[in-house]
Amino acid sequence: MKILRLDELVQQGKVQGQRVFIRADLNVPQDDAGNITEDTRIRASVPAIELALKAGAAVMVTSHLGRPTEGEFKPEDSLAPVARRLGELLGREVPVVANWVENGVDVAPGQLVMLENCRLNKGEKKNSEDLAKKMAALCDIYVNDAFGTAHRAEGTTYGIAQFAKVACAGPLLAAEIDAISKALAQPKRPLVAIVAGSKVSTKLTILKSLSANVDGLIVGGGIANTFMLAAGLKIGKSLAEPDLLAEATAVIEAMKARGAEVPIPVDVVTAKAFAADAPATVKAATDVADDDLILDIGPKTAAILADKLKAAGTIVWNGPVGVFEFDAFANGTQVVARAIAESSAFSIAGGGDTLAAIAKYGIEKDVGYISTGGGAFLEVLEGKTLPAFEILTKRAAG
Repeated sequence: MKILRLDELVQQGKVQGQRVFIRADLNVPQDDAGNITEDTRIRASVPAIELALKAGAAVMVTSHLGRPTEGEFKPEDSLAPVARRLGELLGREVPVVANWVENGVDVAPGQLVMLENCRLNKGEKKNSEDLAKKMAALCDIYVNDAFGTAHRAEGTTYGIAQFAKVACAGPLLAAEIDAISKALAQPKRPLVAIVAGSKVSTKLTILKSLSANVDGLIVGGGIANTFMLAAGLKIGKSLAEPDLLAEATAVIEAMKARGAEVPIPVDVVTAKAFAADAPATVKAATDVADDDLILDIGPKTAAILADKLKAAGTIVWNGPVGVFEFDAFANGTQVVARAIAESSAFSIAGGGDTLAAIAKYGIEKDVGYISTGGGAFLEVLEGKTLPAFEILTKRAAG
C-alpha cells in the first residue's frame, strides 16, 4: 500500500515552519469524576506529535472523545483532561482551543495546541464537504495517526485528507498499515488465524474472508460451539447459533477444498453453570451432556492448536478461545497465548478481549504487532479497504 508518511516529509525537510494538523485517537476511558483511567492511546499519540514538533512545525492535534452531540458543548465532552495528560507526557503545557473551525487557530512553529473534541463540529460524522474544506484551510500538512477511526469516513479522518495541501500517515497509522500488509497481503506461510467470540453472526464475514486465504482457521468461544454442531457433535446447553450451521459448514468446506482446515475441538472443559466458581470438568468432545456448558477447549485440543501455532509463519489473533476471565476455564487461552509468544511466526493481534488476554499472560513483547483499533482491525480482517487507507493511497497516487 503506497502512502505518504510523516517521517518521509520530515527527512525531506518539508515540515519546518509548516502548520501540521494531526488527527489522533485520544478517546480514552474516564471515571465519573472525569479522571482518565487508562492512557494507552494518549501515550501512543506522542511519537507523531514529537516528530512534528522537533521538525519545527506548528502543531495542532485533535480527536473525538465519547459520543457528543454535534454543536452542543458539554464539559464532559472536553478534551481538557486529555490535554493535561498529554502535557505531562511531553513536559509542556498544551492549551485547548475551542470553536477552532470558525475562529481559526493561532499556533507558531514549535508550539502545540489541542483542538477541542472534533465531533462537536456540525457535519463531522457525515463528512460535510464544507467542514472538510474549512479544516483543510487551517493547515499545510494533514496527518492521520488514528487507526482506531480508520474505518470511518468522517470529516477529520477522510474529508480533510481530500482537500489538505498534503495528506500523510503518522507513525502509528503507518505501523498498522505495515503490520496488516505483512500479515495479510504478503504473509509468510502457513498463515493461521484465530477468530473467537460469542457469536458466528458477528464474525461471519471475517470467517468467510479468511477462509479464502488462511492455511488454518482456529475458532473459539461460542463460534467454536457452532462449528462443533456443524461437525455433528453435541454441545449441551452451550452458547451457539444453530441457524448458522450452513454458513459454518460452508467455511469448513471452503477450507477443505484448498487443503486447509478448521480444527474442531477433540476435548472441552464443561460446567453446569456459567460462574467463576462452577466446577470444571474435562470431557471428550463426543461426551458432552445435555446439561453441559462448554466454557473452554480441553488440554488435548490446546496442545494440538499450540503445535499448529508454533509451526506457523504468520498468525492473526482475534479473540480468546474460552472464558479466560474465569481461572478454571482459562487454560485454553493461556496455552494459545504462550504458543503465539513462543512461535517464530510474525503475529498480529487485535480486539479488546485479545488485548486483555495478552496483558493477563504478560506476552506483550512477544507479539509481533498489537493493533490499537478494534473496529478497524475487524474490518481489515473482513477484507474491507478502510476509508482512511483509501484516501491516503489516492493522495499518494496524485
